[in-house]
Amino acid sequence: MTTLSERISQSAFDDSRLRVVLLLDLYDGAQNQFLEVYEDLHKQVSSVPGHIRDELCQSIENPSQWLITSEWESAPRFLAWVNSEEHVASVQPLHGCVRDTRSLRFSVLRETGRDHGPGAAAAAFSPGPPAGSAFAPASADGPDRSRDRLQVAPRRGDGVVRHALTFTVKPGSEAVVAELLSGYASPQAQVDEHTRLRRTSLFMHGNRVVRAVEVEGDLLAALRHVALQPEVRALEEAINPYLEQDRDLSDPGSARTFFTRAALPAVHHVAAGGGEGAELQRHALFYPAKKGCGTELARLLSAQDEAAVDDASSPIEASTVFQRDDVVVRLLDLRGPHDARPALTLGVEGGHKAAVLARLLDSAKDGVPTTHQEISRFLERSEMRLITDRRSPARA
Repeated sequence: MTTLSERISQSAFDDSRLRVVLLLDLYDGAQNQFLEVYEDLHKQVSSVPGHIRDELCQSIENPSQWLITSEWESAPRFLAWVNSEEHVASVQPLHGCVRDTRSLRFSVLRETGRDHGPGAAAAAFSPGPPAGSAFAPASADGPDRSRDRLQVAPRRGDGVVRHALTFTVKPGSEAVVAELLSGYASPQAQVDEHTRLRRTSLFMHGNRVVRAVEVEGDLLAALRHVALQPEVRALEEAINPYLEQDRDLSDPGSARTFFTRAALPAVHHVAAGGGEGAELQRHALFYPAKKGCGTELARLLSAQDEAAVDDASSPIEASTVFQRDDVVVRLLDLRGPHDARPALTLGVEGGHKAAVLARLLDSAKDGVPTTHQEISRFLERSEMRLITDRRSPARA
């Protein structure tokens, strides 16, 4: 029987197959143009590692509404593609014929109707980590076996969607940008009767900015709502001169490209479920991975935090790992000082985790931290500076 984990969690590291659903609303008369673009896009995606298949569907009720479903060997394979510059370039032609899109991503938990012969159901459920665990090592059995992988057990959610944006500012402008980001007026939290902006946390590390948001309800609706608020528009205009990547938010194409490249998805979240007490302190750590090691690093930190929230003596109440390419950010809600157990806070407590972390980090030029003092210094270098942390008032 499928059981529900008691922890609040989400993860891209279940090693299960992924189903991506893309809803599209086409401009009137753009169907032929769209089909030509789709054929080109399909040819590109079919050669991407981890892609299994896709389907194109048209609504029987509204011919302007279309649906693309694609199946992937795992979430990390899909995220590596969707976060790439190749993907940004490949979807550009869609914008000329598509009015609006919405992307949904699901791990495959159960399926019926597939005929794999005797014992197929048991075989489909058997690969993967033990029930209650989020992790399995990356598949070494080739694509055929990975296509049978299912998510082992349902996860318990808290109704919150987590997302982050990251971008860099010109060196020397960090103090000005920090002042702008800390002083803006908060936008209206309530988006509609179903969606609310719950929390926004802004951090900096050197010239890199990370803005993490928590939304109850529809993330896309919340992001669009925030982007239209006068307070936020004024802030975005104020920081434009300091950005390393030029953008023009009044131009839909420029804005779309900027926010696509700035997206820093949450690949793992776990919480003990104890709530958000006033004693909890929020911290963020920045991990610049070596080229090609971002996913492995995010997986390492996520596994550490799965174990930490099950430990009653652990100060970690909740953890969210964000990752895009080789940029990894770990957001922690802690009970007590962050340096009370520096190895745990850094994500290297126990075994040879410090050595593994040093192997994956681009910034570990001083070797492997082994002593308490060395780990504390490493933690200090990784800590991001909190600029502002804003919570919306609780619902009445």
